[in-house]
Amino acid sequence: MSSKKSVTTFPKIKEIKTFIIQGVGSGGDYHNVKGGHWLIDSKIATPMSGYEEYRKSRTSWGINVLGSFCVEIEATDGTKGFATGFGGPPACWLVAEHFRRFLIGADPRDTNHLFEQMYRGSMFYGRKGLPVAVISVIDLAVWDLLGKIRNEPVYKMIGGATRERLWFYCTGPEPASAKEAGFTGAKVALPYSPGEGPQGMRKNIEYLKQKRSEVGPDFPLRVDCYMSLNVPYTVELVEKCKDLDIDWWEECLSPDDFDGHALLKRAHPTVKFTTGEHEYSRYGFRKLIEGRNIDIVQPDVMWVGGMTELLKISAMAAAYDIPVVPHASGPYSYHFVVSQTNCPFQEYLANSPDGKSVLPVFGDLFTNEPIPTKGYLDITELDKPGFGLEINPSAPLIDATRILNPAPAKSLEPPPQGEVGGKANGVA
Repeated sequence: MSSKKSVTTFPKIKEIKTFIIQGVGSGGDYHNVKGGHWLIDSKIATPMSGYEEYRKSRTSWGINVLGSFCVEIEATDGTKGFATGFGGPPACWLVAEHFRRFLIGADPRDTNHLFEQMYRGSMFYGRKGLPVAVISVIDLAVWDLLGKIRNEPVYKMIGGATRERLWFYCTGPEPASAKEAGFTGAKVALPYSPGEGPQGMRKNIEYLKQKRSEVGPDFPLRVDCYMSLNVPYTVELVEKCKDLDIDWWEECLSPDDFDGHALLKRAHPTVKFTTGEHEYSRYGFRKLIEGRNIDIVQPDVMWVGGMTELLKISAMAAAYDIPVVPHASGPYSYHFVVSQTNCPFQEYLANSPDGKSVLPVFGDLFTNEPIPTKGYLDITELDKPGFGLEINPSAPLIDATRILNPAPAKSLEPPPQGEVGGKANGVA
């Protein structure tokens, strides 16, 4: 005997709002921090290091120029989803003037459909960079909304738990402090670029020797090159550092130099190379993965296309037995990693000015952001609806509506009676 049961009506998306964040140190732009912070004002090789005037601070060439922004999505039942990322006012403008049309009235469960419409609708100016980063934050807000409507954590909606504890490595200038804090490994930024010549090469080697001596021989030590090198320089640097047992070399080349990655692997077949932080969408990762020249891919869920696209990338990588270790992204990444069998651990980006202490990734934007203790996080800390993040009532959020969409200009005063087009009574 069969019984008919109707499907529960699900709330639709009613409204979408955006906010920018006043000041620094709060929200999804990692680099929008106060002066003197190691992340912007320590010696770090960048694609701009070839220009002497832009070597002292990463803010000198604009790494923090966009700033943070936030997305709030409200459903017809009053439930709200929230997410943060980078993009500032331009991101808010894209949401209001372009992506909003695909969201209002939509079923938030249709994540694949929403992503495809936003991605395809912006292909003529997007595909990578800011437009996809904006889509990412919208997508994360949708997943947060879904979790809150369903009263489930995001990780339970995307495959469930694959472990009981999430382990972290730490990126920062003090790997010895990371080791002492219980992190499973550490990553340091390479200080000098090819534009700084042979002396820079020598100083890079000296710096890495020093960091290896600080943590001892058995602690995993990794190097982030932040797109600053070229193939010949990388080949030489890796060769001269082989005795340091560097665990991996990260983002050595321009994200678009796919052939260069093949040359690095040919020169050093047993060395691990990683990249992907600045790659976008499944299309960008397809070539990285199929080439098999990258040992670990490192998408950022706040940039790559959101959770919806990251799940596709992870599935593709799993088919090639390539691990996925996301770039930073705080709890957004934590929910993803614990649900995936090919994600062995997670990065923690040291958010303290000196890089020694463990602070919330998003500053004071949330009141309850989970952070690793002794190098790990029990996944029970993620057992809250959505991403489980509660907005700080005193967070410096500014509604972007009036900033980007001012009131229409006042109407022109009507002409004096009897005048039409500047003529009195029709007489020139």
